[in-house]
Amino acid sequence: MLINSKVSEEQAKFFMKKTKTKTKTSKQILVIGSSNTDMVINSKAIPRIGETVLGGVFFMNPGGKGANQAVACARLGGNVTFVCKTGNDIFGHQSQQQFEEEEINTSYVFSDLKKPSGVALIFVDENGENSISVASGSNSSLLPSDISLAEEAIEKADLVLIQLEIPMESVEFAAKLAKEKGKLVVLNPAPAPSTPLSSELLKNIYLINPNEIEAETISGVKITDTETAILAAKKINEMGVANVIITLGSKGALLYDGKNVEFISGNKIKALDSTGAGDCFSGALAIAISEGNSLSDAVRFANRAAAISVTRQGAQSSLPYRAEVDIWKFNQ
Repeated sequence: MLINSKVSEEQAKFFMKKTKTKTKTSKQILVIGSSNTDMVINSKAIPRIGETVLGGVFFMNPGGKGANQAVACARLGGNVTFVCKTGNDIFGHQSQQQFEEEEINTSYVFSDLKKPSGVALIFVDENGENSISVASGSNSSLLPSDISLAEEAIEKADLVLIQLEIPMESVEFAAKLAKEKGKLVVLNPAPAPSTPLSSELLKNIYLINPNEIEAETISGVKITDTETAILAAKKINEMGVANVIITLGSKGALLYDGKNVEFISGNKIKALDSTGAGDCFSGALAIAISEGNSLSDAVRFANRAAAISVTRQGAQSSLPYRAEVDIWKFNQ
């Protein structure tokens, strides 16, 4: 249900039904990343250390930053190929089936015979805020040798989208290979890196889109206001990335292209669950860029998609279809 928008629940259901059979664009998006199963508890509050909170509601949902972004791209009209590694277990088999249902090319979904599929435990409070702990499992064994097997897919891609829930050596290898082949590489540096991103990686990135915490980690600049957000973006740009987009939650996003700074406001909505909103933004951003939109317009498109996603529960289950995002724009 779309909350605080001019799109009725009936309209949303209609467009979701109509767009389950999607008209694809000609753009080829390659997503390289993680696949998890999310185990979610919605409760009044997120437990503090040593605290037990009763009265929650439990459900499972396919997730993982890579998978979320792949599904977001597919639902928004991209021809998507996904490179990931799952376990040889029920969660891995379910993920494979889910990707196929979303019309994602699964030729490079590898199976690990030793490690289990990744799992994320997620708490969501009554305000839609969340706390997440991830057991990476098979995601940790997606290696450069696996990426090499997807070289043909990189050749065909218009844009390559990567995150940080797989080994850093694989992220660096994929970015380098894609850049050498003349591809646009978009990095969503999530979760926040525990070690500094290498100059070798950053020079191969066309665009990076961290949130505030990730931007602070990468730049070393504590973001407290507009000026410090701009300073962080400029610092990241100086590190080698041509274009920087820092997402600022409900406040929108900051865009810096090496010359100009632009703040792009968010959409006013009542959030139900913010899980997967950043992944929705990244997937939508990738689609809009691949279609030749300006970075400003790409951010506006991504803001609309992410705004819709937070009005629904779950990660992949909350991701909107293209017609929903388009009708949202039409009705604003």
